[in-house]
Amino acid sequence: MSLSARITIPATKRVVEIPTGLFINNEFVPSADSSEVIDAINPATEEKICSVVAGSEKDIDIAVAAARKAFNTTWGKNVTGFERSRLLNKLADLIERDQELLGEIETLNNGKPLKIARDFDISDSVQCLRYFAGWADKILGQTIEVDNKTKLGFTRPEPIGVCGQIIPWNYPINMWSWKVAPALACGCTIVMKPSEVTPLTALMLSKLVAEAGFPPGVLNTVNSLGPIGGAALSAHKNVDKVAFTGSTLTGRKIMEAAAKSNLKKVSLELGGKSPHLVFESADLDQAANWVCLGVLYNSGQDCTAGSRLYVQDSIYDKFTALLVAKVKELVIGDGFDEKSGGGPLVSKAQYDRVWGYIESGKSEGAELALGGQKRAGKGYYVDPTIFTNITSDMRIVKEEIFGPVLSVGRFKTEEEAISLANDTTYGLGAGLHSSDANQCMRVSSALEAGTVWVNHYNVVNNNIPFGGKKQSGIGRELGMNALEEYTSIKAVHWNFGDKCEWPL
Repeated sequence: MSLSARITIPATKRVVEIPTGLFINNEFVPSADSSEVIDAINPATEEKICSVVAGSEKDIDIAVAAARKAFNTTWGKNVTGFERSRLLNKLADLIERDQELLGEIETLNNGKPLKIARDFDISDSVQCLRYFAGWADKILGQTIEVDNKTKLGFTRPEPIGVCGQIIPWNYPINMWSWKVAPALACGCTIVMKPSEVTPLTALMLSKLVAEAGFPPGVLNTVNSLGPIGGAALSAHKNVDKVAFTGSTLTGRKIMEAAAKSNLKKVSLELGGKSPHLVFESADLDQAANWVCLGVLYNSGQDCTAGSRLYVQDSIYDKFTALLVAKVKELVIGDGFDEKSGGGPLVSKAQYDRVWGYIESGKSEGAELALGGQKRAGKGYYVDPTIFTNITSDMRIVKEEIFGPVLSVGRFKTEEEAISLANDTTYGLGAGLHSSDANQCMRVSSALEAGTVWVNHYNVVNNNIPFGGKKQSGIGRELGMNALEEYTSIKAVHWNFGDKCEWPL
C-alpha cells in the first residue's frame, strides 16, 4: 500500500497529506512482513478516513533495534541535556505552528470538538514539551558524605533505556506528549504504539520529530493492534520500560508480560470510577458547573470522569434540579461546529459499550433524570444521561463507563460521604465542594485517590504529578515525579584514602 494518504477535511476543505506507514529511523516504511491495515474512522459520520499500515511483531523488533542503536550512539548518555532541551523546544514550536492542522485531524479521527482539540489538548501538549525541555539539563544527582577523610558517594540519574509507550484514543495528542516529553528529556529512546482507533495524529507528530532534528531511532512509531504491538512491546526482552495508559484489564496483562520477560520497569495509568462530593456549604452554582465539566468533558471519555456524584441530603433536590438544567445546555454535535461542547464517542465499540451500561442502569432500577434515548441518524452520539435513585451494587455505580453517564446518590454526614467515595476498587481522581476550609482539609486527606480536586474538577497542570492508587495504576506522569519513571539511579562509592587490610 501507499505510505501516505491525501484526504480532504470536509468542514474546512483543507487537503492534507497524512503519512500512513510505520515510522522507524525517521522514515515512513511498510511492514516487514504484513499486508494488514488499520482503518481510521470518522466517528461523526462512521465513514473511513484512510487506512494505515498495521505493524507486526517483527516490526516491533525492528523498531526496538532502531531505538537501541540510537540510545547507544546518538542519544542516551551521548548527548547533553542542553541539546535534548533544544530539540524538545523545537518540537514544541513545530506543533504550535501546526496547531490548527493537527486539531482538525484530531477532530476528524477522534470526534472531539475542534476548539477543544486545538485550544486545550494541543496547547497543553506544547506546554508539556516545554516544561520537560526545561528539566532536560537539570536532572541532578547527589554527593553524599561518608567519611570526609577517605570516602564519598555520589549518585547519577541515568536514562533507563528503550521505552515502549502505549497510548489511548481519548486524548491522542495529549497522551503522546505526556509520554514522550519526560522520556526524551531524560535521554530515553521510544517505540510508540498509538491506539489503533486514533492513529493519525501520532503519525503527523512523528513527521515533526524528524523535522525538529532528532536523530534517527530516537522516536519510532508502530501502528498496530493492541494484542500484537502492545503485547510485543510488553514482553520484549530488549525494552527497558513500558508506559501504558488505558484499561485496568490491559494494564494487568502488560504487568504480567513485563514480569515474565525481563522484569522491565512498568508505569500504568489505568481506569477510574471517580467520586464527586457536594456538601451543603458549597457554592451550588459553581459546583454544578464543575460537576458538568467533570463528567461531560470529552463526552465522558476521561479516566478521571467524576461519574459518581454524591450530594448532601439537605441540598439534594435543589442541586439535582440545577444540575439537570445545566447539563441540558451542553450541545453534543459535530466537532467542527463551534456550538458543540462535546462530540460523538470515538468508535462503534465504545458506543455499544456505553449503551450497554445505560440499559443496565434502567434494568437495575435506577431512575432516569435525563437522557437515556438513542438518536437517529449517523454518528456515535450519546446524549448526557443522568441516573438517580442508585444503589452501590449497580453496574453503573461500580464499573467504569467512559461515556457521558452520571450516577447521583445522596449522603447525610461527612463520614458517610467519605465511605461512599472510597467504596471502589479504583483510586484515580476525586473531587469535593465545600466552603468549610476545615472540612476541605479533612475530606481531601481521607479520600483514596491519586488526585483530589477541591472546589473544581478535572483540571491538570504539567508541573503537578498525576497518577492513581489501588487499581488505577502505578507511577506518576507530569511534574518532576515523571522524571523518576524514566531514570535509573546509579550509586558510585569513591574511596580515596581507606586502605584494605588483608587477610581478614
